[in-house]
Amino acid sequence: MACNRVPCVDDDTAAAVAAARPVVALETSIVAQGLPWPFNLEVGQGMAAAVRRAGAVPAFAAVADGAVRLGLDASTLERFAQDGADKASARDLARLALVGGRGATTVAGTLRIAAAAGVRVIATGGIGGVHRDTDATFDVSADLEEIARTPAVVVASGAKSILDLPRTLEWLEMLGVPVLGWRTSRFPAFYVEDGGLEVPRIDDLPTLAAMAMRHWALGGGGVLVVQAPAAPLDADDVEDWTREALSEARRCGIAGGAVTPFLLAELARLSDGATLAANRALAVANAELAGALACELAARLEVDAADA
Repeated sequence: MACNRVPCVDDDTAAAVAAARPVVALETSIVAQGLPWPFNLEVGQGMAAAVRRAGAVPAFAAVADGAVRLGLDASTLERFAQDGADKASARDLARLALVGGRGATTVAGTLRIAAAAGVRVIATGGIGGVHRDTDATFDVSADLEEIARTPAVVVASGAKSILDLPRTLEWLEMLGVPVLGWRTSRFPAFYVEDGGLEVPRIDDLPTLAAMAMRHWALGGGGVLVVQAPAAPLDADDVEDWTREALSEARRCGIAGGAVTPFLLAELARLSDGATLAANRALAVANAELAGALACELAARLEVDAADA
């Protein structure tokens, strides 16, 4: 279906944005890359259902049918899950749309689309960050810069455990991104509850929403909200699997945007599927928190508009 608007927003999402109702943008990379069929579709559907349970409208971001889109119908989401798609960061959106490609958005790509559509909350599993061998590869995810420049809240279970977490958190600090722990003072490492780093703890939605709005009022960009995974795995086990997966990636010459999907697939294999179950649980929990936060922000913005 052709669409000349940028982004092309589906009717349900457009109506919610126009009415200042809560919307949560969801990435499609989690559906198209790194998780096997049909598990990947079940995860995406679970995230959408969790957003709805919280009272918000879920909207998957993607490039499809020659357009940059926010809001996908069920058949298009299934096509992404079954057939896959190119990985679409913020830089890739226009190119993929113009050549008629299919792009599954990362956190950075999702943020770019969400911001253009006026959506302030996105949910993901874990953000990208600074890779462990960055001294040699200079591999730093575009997620970090995009979070820093976009006035939105990203809800995640920290950063993926395959990354260099101390450097990732330092990079976020350098970029001026507040990192807030939802009912935790520890920075989670995706599958792992405690990544060994401390973050400020927030225990209630009104405070969380107020802090985000104050940050934006001061000219700030993104806010990263992290919560512990709903079904955490043993940290030592995850580290052993990660080291083996990284070794295999180097042996196979995997580099660039292919690294993360490859490592996630390897972790699933090495863990006999334990990481898949953990991934689903944390992704759905993050989507539900994002939905609740979107509702709180919408209520506060409505009050502010009435008082203006």
